Amino acid sequence: MSMDFIEALSEIERDKGIAKDVLLEAIEAALISSYKRNFNTAQNVRVEINRHTGVIKVYARKTVVEEVLDPRMEISIEASREINPHYQLDDIAEIEVTPRDFGRIAAQTAKQVVTQRIREAERGLIYNAYIDKEEDIVNGIVQRQDVRNLFVDLGKVEAVLPLTELMPTDKFKHGDRVKSFITKVENTTKGPQIILSRTHPGLLKRLFELEVPEIYDGVVEIRSVAREAGFRSKIAVYSRNPEVDPVGSCVGPKGLRVQTVVSELKGEKIDIVRWSENVEEYVANALSPSKVIEVIVFEQEKMARVIVPDYQLSLAIGIKGQNARLAAKLTGWKIDIKSETQAEQEFDRPRSTGDTMPQDSVSYDG
Repeated sequence: MSMDFIEALSEIERDKGIAKDVLLEAIEAALISSYKRNFNTAQNVRVEINRHTGVIKVYARKTVVEEVLDPRMEISIEASREINPHYQLDDIAEIEVTPRDFGRIAAQTAKQVVTQRIREAERGLIYNAYIDKEEDIVNGIVQRQDVRNLFVDLGKVEAVLPLTELMPTDKFKHGDRVKSFITKVENTTKGPQIILSRTHPGLLKRLFELEVPEIYDGVVEIRSVAREAGFRSKIAVYSRNPEVDPVGSCVGPKGLRVQTVVSELKGEKIDIVRWSENVEEYVANALSPSKVIEVIVFEQEKMARVIVPDYQLSLAIGIKGQNARLAAKLTGWKIDIKSETQAEQEFDRPRSTGDTMPQDSVSYDG
């Protein structure tokens, strides 16, 4: 240990942001263990590293007593005063016991401690960087795959993308770029673990935030998202500014904005609907692209009965109930869909003149 060592610690402090004193204290603690292990001693010892020269000294700490019963832990008052005439009974006297070949052990121990602390600091920096990106989008490169996960290189860290979080249309191989949503950032004993998803509704929300300036600026809000990844999604949007059309803002000129999102999601169909505090209007919009004649709301059951033209029934329900299911997720209301003929037969409802409720929504499948 020498001045070069102290200068190296100063350089680590500048480059890695780890305080030199923190490193020196950690090295001193590790050297105490090394001394006891290598020199087979149970003495209470203290290790001191000179902060300027790097010189290391080991001191045995013994209690000053009148009669010594355990020479490893005690020292007589007469012997202690030969070291320092000011020692009194019950004081702790320190006696230098630095071994001749302790420098080699110290150098090896210091290297291990510094390497470990640098690794911990780098892990901490990575964790702090990515914990702020939780629930955000990241770009990465696929590195490898096992039976359960894709491993994605994000630059400073390798993230995990479970195969269960891939869309059915996703097909990635080594070297492919992938855009994913960070669902969780954990600080484990092996370092930061970052979990990604391509199926999370948050991915759709963040993609629209990237593509639609009005959303990024807060002029347009995404109030709700319902998604069946790889197949179809619905988003409900709202603007407090009556002069801004939230649906049109998301669609963009000639559909360019929504087209970019659809392309990223490998052709996933997207219904953009206007959010409304009026439940009847909101539910009718959510069933886009189906036309709706009437919505009857049952507040206590939080259920809405929707009546659609006979020819629109299958469209309103969707393939395997998908459209109705997504509308229910989007609105948070149970939705019971009836054709006009069914409503007439079951509830003695008079047939309409053929008019439908006005709807503010658009469906886009690229």
